[in-house]
Amino acid sequence: MTKTKRSVTPAQGPSAVLGTRALNRATLARQLLLRRSPLSAEAAVGHLVGLQAQNVKPPYYALAARLDGFTPEALSRPMADRAVVRIVTLRSTIHTHTADDCLTLRPLVQPARDRELALFRKGLTGVDLDRLTALARDLVEAEPRTMTQLREALLKEWPDADPQALSVAARCRLPLVQITPRGLWGQSGQVTLTTAERWLGRPAEPSPGPDTAVLRYLAAFGPASVKDMQVWAGLTRLREAFDRLRPRLVTFRDEYGVELFDLPDAPRPAPDTPAPPRFLPEFDNLLLSHADRTRVVPHELRGSTWRGNISYRALLDDGFLAGVWKLDEHALVIESFGPLTRARRDEITAEGERMLQVMHPDTAYDIRFGAVRR
Repeated sequence: MTKTKRSVTPAQGPSAVLGTRALNRATLARQLLLRRSPLSAEAAVGHLVGLQAQNVKPPYYALAARLDGFTPEALSRPMADRAVVRIVTLRSTIHTHTADDCLTLRPLVQPARDRELALFRKGLTGVDLDRLTALARDLVEAEPRTMTQLREALLKEWPDADPQALSVAARCRLPLVQITPRGLWGQSGQVTLTTAERWLGRPAEPSPGPDTAVLRYLAAFGPASVKDMQVWAGLTRLREAFDRLRPRLVTFRDEYGVELFDLPDAPRPAPDTPAPPRFLPEFDNLLLSHADRTRVVPHELRGSTWRGNISYRALLDDGFLAGVWKLDEHALVIESFGPLTRARRDEITAEGERMLQVMHPDTAYDIRFGAVRR
């Protein structure tokens, strides 16, 4: 097991600068990517404040890269038991959250959902949004419904409205969770929705407010700027929360002079701490949760994991984006953005073998290397 070097905290003050590698190692430590954690899947989902989950499989691969002893069942089980759920929260995207976070984070990001809904106001002319909310709640709580079924039912009430706008309104106004078997490993199921309160059997809780969210964000993604957290949450006007918390936090600057906040006792490993290779899924939160992503994605590789609306699975080498990967029918195909030494290839191969054994123990895969054509 790779040992993490003891945290090194630079002297405080205006000159306390964290370079790119220092930020990289600190973030990897918070993200459980320097060495695998013994946390349970549910506890890890809570620590990471959710996992991006537009597709079913990414949260499983995300935890396989982060947890010691993980198996897909370790996440499927709490999801089937309703301890973990899939719901639209941060950045208006589906996330896998613990039940507690589902009931508290969704109210926190409601202002962002309200802004999103405002973009569809032309298609909602003449629609009473309070009535729509009540009707949609009654519909999905009486019987979980697909979005098509919900939209068709709402169109009966407002036949002149834009169908997409009606479904967006329901999704923005209500905390709609995707019920199982959707989200379970190895099972299939279309997206079927009910309210979080009905699925979890308890009412939504008052949001703990932005201050608590700031502390949790820093624990999982810090050190970070105000803008970093706003990108992660899809919220604005968080400066006041950071300023209220300033006496409880430590501050640094990055190489460009941007102020960074952090928890005093959070890990900040030395920049030369070894960072083993890791295979991350598409949409991994590590790559999406900062305004300045150079702590993980070098400038010259910006946008390399995206093509149009397609996101590729990411390979980390020495803590930074180094390539993409995919599973073909009989092979794990690794495409690097640059040349790899024999030693690096061997380490990446070993990590790939481990990932395959965890995620696909009953399937034989070759491991092939290639270069990304850019």
